[in-house]
Amino acid sequence: MAHFQQNAARATVTPAPGKNTGGLSPQRERLVKQLILEHLGETLEVTELAKACALSRSHFSRAFKCSTGLSPQDWIRQQRIARAKLLIQHTDLSLTQISLECGFCDQAHFCHMFTRSEGINPFAWRCRTVRSVRHAIS
Repeated sequence: MAHFQQNAARATVTPAPGKNTGGLSPQRERLVKQLILEHLGETLEVTELAKACALSRSHFSRAFKCSTGLSPQDWIRQQRIARAKLLIQHTDLSLTQISLECGFCDQAHFCHMFTRSEGINPFAWRCRTVRSVRHAIS
């Protein structure tokens, strides 16, 4: 599952054109993304991520957004949704279990964030995904 996550994380990172001034160094960006992905199911504080990069919270947040195009919270949310989609597709876990596995505080919050991100609730997304997989097989 970690392999799926890392590939999903790489796929969502769009390289900025030209020289990226004001962003995180490539080493710090790799470090913080790895840290996020390893602890995605836990509460992640931007202050702790900043500390891991030896930066202040505000400087880290600005540099992270400059490097990724997203705030740290938005990038974390995007990774949580990506992990949830993988779990929905490849496991029989309940949506409650998936929400907790992905670091959402509860299923209601997960469903709200998933729907906001994907335009469809996770249950309907699961049904659609399963149906399209069955259709592709037959």
